[in-house]
Amino acid sequence: MSDTTGRDVIGGIDLSSDRYVIKQSYIRSKYAVEDANGNVVLKGRKKRFKLKEEFPFTDSGGNVVFRIKARNLLDVSGSYALEDEATGETFAVIEKEFTMFKHVYNVRSPDGALWARIESESALVMALKGVSELFGLLPHSYSVTGPNGESIGSIEERFSLRDVYDVRIGDAGDAPREAIIAAAVAIDALEEN
Repeated sequence: MSDTTGRDVIGGIDLSSDRYVIKQSYIRSKYAVEDANGNVVLKGRKKRFKLKEEFPFTDSGGNVVFRIKARNLLDVSGSYALEDEATGETFAVIEKEFTMFKHVYNVRSPDGALWARIESESALVMALKGVSELFGLLPHSYSVTGPNGESIGSIEERFSLRDVYDVRIGDAGDAPREAIIAAAVAIDALEEN
């Protein structure tokens, strides 16, 4: 991990594009992330029934690039560290806010500075999904805003039998775009949508 300007934040992987597609396998808890050209740049698989959640994301060659780790055993606080596999350093922290119907995540630097806020846009869709599996096919979206509320991107779900999201991250200011993109990928796995 070199610096916080967004260059080489996650060792060994290039996440410098502004568009990605997250595809969940038909078998839950397996993910592939494609760049704008359809090339797989990341894969992930969440293991079930772990007391302390931890799961790796690999590059297209199967090499672990980063891990998502719950910060506490049976983490009810919704705080997760994203760790660079090459250095073992935390490069971002995802904190889930508890709200009634919206899903809200804060993406922070390792020292706690707010980099981005990822928030579901439709409370109605999220409420319906929480009530019944029948509404699970309804697509939903997230807005990605910077620390001052400025729009820096979006995560839009496609209408599909499996989760497929289009992730767009523009100018993230001082925050590393790669960390925000990695967090966006991680959120679908954490939500188990």
